[in-house]
Order: sequence, then structure tokens, then C-alpha cells
Amino acid sequence: MTDWLFLTEVFLAGLGSGALYAVTGVAFVLIYKATRVVNLAIGEILMLGGYAFFGAAAGWHLPAWVALPVAILAGALVGAVVERGLIRPMLGESPISVFMVTIGLGSILAGFVQIVWGADPLRLPEFLPSAPIFIGEAYVAPKVAYGFLAAMVVVTAFVLGLRFSRGGVALKATAADQAAAYSVGIDVPRVFSLSWIVACGVAAGAGVLVGAIGGISPTMGVFGLSVLVVVIVGGLDSMAGALVGGLFIGVVEAFAGTFLGGEYRFLVTFSILILILMVRPYGLFGTHEIERL
Repeated sequence: MTDWLFLTEVFLAGLGSGALYAVTGVAFVLIYKATRVVNLAIGEILMLGGYAFFGAAAGWHLPAWVALPVAILAGALVGAVVERGLIRPMLGESPISVFMVTIGLGSILAGFVQIVWGADPLRLPEFLPSAPIFIGEAYVAPKVAYGFLAAMVVVTAFVLGLRFSRGGVALKATAADQAAAYSVGIDVPRVFSLSWIVACGVAAGAGVLVGAIGGISPTMGVFGLSVLVVVIVGGLDSMAGALVGGLFIGVVEAFAGTFLGGEYRFLVTFSILILILMVRPYGLFGTHEIERL
């Protein structure tokens, strides 16, 4: 019974971390669906959200309920500036050129936080409830549980928004055919901007949750590598794929870290990535595109 209880606790912890992967993966997918840009700086934007919360809560002594919107707005502002100043001028360039721009952006953001806050890891001020949580007899860390709930709320809002809102319909139309979207009056550049603003704001909010659980540091950008695995496994253009892939990779990493050691987590997840790419290159839920040559 004890063994099953332990496995259940590992599984629940994996779901908690997987939910954070999922919500960041949704932000990644949102940008890709709208602009076809693979944003490898998503991990650093997440990191910036954690540091923005720290600066607002610890530096300016703002309450958490004010510091969190500040962090989200900081991420959204970065998204707006990046889209208008870096990505939009690159439209029409080769995908690898835009890809390299996002890599450079990630390095700039990592350097920025080291200049402002230093290279040492920091702890965020406590703002989540600390009362123990049990599901049956299985213990779940409160921060992990509340992080899971917050992430699921955000993912659900994204899915419903894409399905029922006018903005979601405009985004799907733009992703399907930009020329056709223009022809029916959709403001495609505005869709591009909003996708970056919303996605970066969500990633920054996820950074606060990640930082609340494990602290913040300039190396938080490595979180983006796991998110990249998540969206490739689930499908670069699939919100549902980001959700399923995030939860799956989170559970796999939890068991790999528990039974093999933390240093083998990436070995296992990237092995899964290679297997998926060999069997289903467009991901479990991604669109299989066929182009006429």
C-alpha cells in the first residue's frame, strides 16, 4: 500500500509540474499559430515574469495581488515591443532567421536580469496558502496544487476563447490563410500583436507560479527546453496537444527524476522527443500539412 501511495504522490507532483508546462506551451502555440514563429525565448520571458514579481513584491513592497498583474503586464509589454520591433520587420525572411532572433532575445533577457538582480538564485515572497493538501491519503505540496489549479484555469480560458470568441476566430482564420483573412477584413497585424502580447503575458504569469515553487534564477530559461519538447510532442499548432503533452511530460519527468535521478530527466524527455519525431513528425495532435510542389 505504501508503494502505491508513493507512486500516487509522484504522479500528482508530475501533474502539477506538467500543468505549468502546459500553460507555457499554450503561450508557445498561440504565437506559432498566429505568426508561424518558433519562439525559443519563451523560457526567458517566463523567467522575466518571475523577476518582475520579485521586484514588485520585494523591491516595491506591493501586495501579491498587485505584484502578479504587474508581472503579467511586464511580460505583455515585452511581447508588444518584441513583436513590433523585432518580429514584424522580419516578416518574409527565412524561418531560420526569425528563429535566431528569438534565441538572441533569450540571451538578452537572461543578461538583463543578471545585471539588475544578480546571478544568485532568489526566493519569491510567500503568497500561496501553505496548508497541507491530501487527495485521499496522498500528500500534494500546496504550491504544486495551487499552481496546477491556476494553470488549468488559464488553459481552459484559452481553449474556450479560441473556440467561442471573435478574437479566437480571427486567430484561427489568420493561422489558416493570411491572405483570406485580409480579404474578409481581419486586421492581421493586430492579430499578430495581440498573440504576442497575450502569450508573453501568460508566460510571465506562469513564471510567477514556477518561481513560487522552485525560486527564480537566470537559468530559469531552461524551462523553455521542456516546453519545446511539450509542444513538439503535442503538435506545434495544437492547444489540446500542449495540454496533453505538458501533463504527459510532467509525469514522465517526475518518475524519471524519482527513480533514475534528476540528471536523467532531460535524457528521458528528449528520447521521447526523438521517438515522436521519427513516428509522427507533426506531433500527436498537430496538423499534417501537405504542400503542392
